[in-house]
Amino acid sequence: MKYYILVGEASGDLHGSNLMKALYHEDPDADIRFWGGDLMQDVGGTLVTHYKKRAFMGFIEIIKNLFTVLGFISDCKKDIAAFKPDVIIFIDNSGFNLRIAKWAKQEGFVTHYYISPQVWASRAGRVKTIKETIDHMYVILPFVKGFYDKYNYPVHFVGHPLIDAIAGRTQADPDAFAKEHQLDERPIIALLPGSRKQEINAMLSVMLSVVDDYPDYQFVIAGAPSQDASFYKPFLKNSQVRLIMNKTYDVLSFANAALVTSGTATLEAALFKVPQVVCYKGSRISYEIAKRIIKLEYISLVNLIMDKSVVTELIQNDFTTKTLKASLTLILDDYHRAALFLDYYDLEQKLGGRGASSKTAKMIVGHSKD
Repeated sequence: MKYYILVGEASGDLHGSNLMKALYHEDPDADIRFWGGDLMQDVGGTLVTHYKKRAFMGFIEIIKNLFTVLGFISDCKKDIAAFKPDVIIFIDNSGFNLRIAKWAKQEGFVTHYYISPQVWASRAGRVKTIKETIDHMYVILPFVKGFYDKYNYPVHFVGHPLIDAIAGRTQADPDAFAKEHQLDERPIIALLPGSRKQEINAMLSVMLSVVDDYPDYQFVIAGAPSQDASFYKPFLKNSQVRLIMNKTYDVLSFANAALVTSGTATLEAALFKVPQVVCYKGSRISYEIAKRIIKLEYISLVNLIMDKSVVTELIQNDFTTKTLKASLTLILDDYHRAALFLDYYDLEQKLGGRGASSKTAKMIVGHSKD
């Protein structure tokens, strides 16, 4: 069968690559064409457009690049029409994907959505669009199934693919890793400032402002695969700070604590059992708009899944050097860390075990044979 997969960012590239592996296992003759990244390209298939070319973030940034975005949408529709896939698979990235889905359904294509758009966080009215345009939805967070149940829209809870991604990785040798990246024996505090330039520029300077207050620790920036190492160079002015590119999981596996920009990385840090402070800061206008649209008590996936405050969230004006230092000091305390580890264990149980990609691929192929 012919599959067309649409991904818009680094986390989607990871999940898309694992889904592709599972699709090839279920359907060895699969012909896959996709918008994605390096990880998906390593699996096989045909890459149409790399997600790095359309990594826009926030309301203002998207408006500034509106003509570029509209051009991508037009190109995508033309490419799908020419390829004539048996199924289209959307992965997260709702702003782009739901526009394509509406057109695709009108054109008679079969549509699958893996990793639901965050309609549970804002603009729940989009559920109507999803019901009209998506034939099969696969969700990876337990509370999202309950959300859709309220709208009489049946979805499949498949568990979280990060569990597979983390469990299936090869553990780096600590001595070799330290030698390769010029690390010393001090405990590591990992800095995960996001994957987009706007995020990193907004987050990293504040994260680095606390470095001198912790001389007994070394700080490691986990460079995002969507950026070049040269982008981080202006931030590397302190000898206590190291940059390690494209090895976020290795960094987290050796980290004693982490400062993390809100997003998938908060869940990754939790699954590696790393105490964390969750941070978020956007442009003032984008934040004010988001605050009026998003109706959630928490912004981190850890707190949302647990439905309580497990990790500290420093949002917008609360994200300062002073508050960050106080929060980091807290998660370095042994008593607080022990309590956090217990919550992390409960979190992992809620995520539904391994096999998300395999379950999803089986259902996609199975539905197509019905």
